[in-house]
Amino acid sequence: MPLFESPEPEHTFVQVWRLDPEDPLGCTGSRPFELDGYEWPTAEHYYQAMKYPGRPRFQDILQAPDAKAARKIGRGWLKRPRPDWKQVRLVMMTRALYIQLQQYGDFTTALLDTGDKPIREMSQYDYFWGRGRDQRGHNHYGRILMDVRRKLRES
Repeated sequence: MPLFESPEPEHTFVQVWRLDPEDPLGCTGSRPFELDGYEWPTAEHYYQAMKYPGRPRFQDILQAPDAKAARKIGRGWLKRPRPDWKQVRLVMMTRALYIQLQQYGDFTTALLDTGDKPIREMSQYDYFWGRGRDQRGHNHYGRILMDVRRKLRES
């Protein structure tokens, strides 16, 4: 339960749990896709591997058995991701999700079925991708989904 309740009723926005493999809008569900010459098991595999292009850790992440393992291998600033990672990380997640949406009709349907409602990544602990415990997080994952949803409608 969040420390602070959201000022909006739950029915006015769509709740997403990015790291839940069962969430139809999450990035850890098994929806393999091809991008940059590799077959990626999940969007999380792609995102984590893009921190380490051309390094052994890249292959370790690509071959990880699931998204949780890929995330574990890729996490941690002590592992020194590429120097421009903070500038390109949103682009990398957007690319992975957009490619998956083009290939998986159920993913596209789930996203378009959200209508015009705001999408909120509900992690209490993640203030970058989610809303955080006090609902003041950046919600970048939700913003990416809303942006991709808009682009899908325009095309």
